[in-house]
Amino acid sequence: MTLADHMNARVKALAPSDILEFNKEIVGIDGIVKLTLGEPDFFTPEHVKQAGIQAIQDNHSHYTESRGMPSLRKAAAGYLHAKYGLDYDPDTQMVITAGATGGIFSGLTAMINPGDTVILPTPIFPLYIPIAQLSGAKTVFVDTSDDGFILRPDKLEATIEHSDGPVKALVLNYPTNPTGVTYAREDLEALAQVARKHGFFVLSDEIYAELTYQGTHVSMGTILPEQTVVLGGVSKSHAMTGWRVGIAAGPADVIDQISKVNEFTITSVTTNAQYAAQEALTKGMNDTDPMREAYRKRRDYLVKALPEVGLDVIDPKGAFYIFARLPEGMRDSWSFVYDLARKAKVAVIPGASFGPGGEGYVRISYAASMEDLHAAVERIGDYMRAQNRG
Repeated sequence: MTLADHMNARVKALAPSDILEFNKEIVGIDGIVKLTLGEPDFFTPEHVKQAGIQAIQDNHSHYTESRGMPSLRKAAAGYLHAKYGLDYDPDTQMVITAGATGGIFSGLTAMINPGDTVILPTPIFPLYIPIAQLSGAKTVFVDTSDDGFILRPDKLEATIEHSDGPVKALVLNYPTNPTGVTYAREDLEALAQVARKHGFFVLSDEIYAELTYQGTHVSMGTILPEQTVVLGGVSKSHAMTGWRVGIAAGPADVIDQISKVNEFTITSVTTNAQYAAQEALTKGMNDTDPMREAYRKRRDYLVKALPEVGLDVIDPKGAFYIFARLPEGMRDSWSFVYDLARKAKVAVIPGASFGPGGEGYVRISYAASMEDLHAAVERIGDYMRAQNRG
């Protein structure tokens, strides 16, 4: 026996991210086109970078309030109101987290007691699963693949009815990673009725809200404010993934508890990053516009081009992912992505990584240049033709 044998059993039971592991394995393939990680291929806007630099020059290098700088929380509240009609008191209903991931961790940790059930509509970004399990939650998956990748209220009700233990939270993520599907107001209102009836939390991860291509993003926080914690941030909207600034907003008494976890986990978000985020959320309200238009053009290209080479697609309404259905005979997504990487030098993510309903699909990130996307489609086409001949 070693000391490591005595470590936290829940942590030991967790497997490393298979997406990150796959990415490490294929990174050394010479000339590979990587359409894997959800990383914007744009740079942080110049005025936002300068705000971060100026904060360093001005010696803003000490702790802030654990909830985040009051001026940043005020800026975030103003941004959320202007963009999505959300009304939060920046003093009592908001906490600045270490990216949206920090909000997921602090939110679920504060909500969950061991044995509680967390409902996850799948396919879904797999990060939610280990975070919930670390708190002792039972994770229950609802396969949405037969419903256009939207969680329907009847399926939610059936899941609750058959749940072993109290349902504490439903996790929503939309526009959705990996499918790019988003929820209309009527979808959210139907789910809100179920949530009110049963009295559970909704953790609504809306980090891709600004990357909505048709219509206006509707926040669950406007429909079910008394039970919803909304997660956002600047990672995707302002190409600031590495700055690690997220926003969690919700009922004051709920945010009080989430703030405790945030404080005990990180103390506070890096100070100069908070100044940069404040700039982004005030003077950079429209910084996303040119990025969104570039993503839209890439999406439109892939939606047309991929079916021509044998991959059917779900038309994504947001984010920067295509969820492509593999042809019959190639439905093992892990085998497909490894073979595609080795033979065609194109890297995509297997749908099986995203839970029930994901097998038989691959996720293709179009946070990449048009040059790379054209090259990838050409290579995929050559690969698919070779497989059909074989």
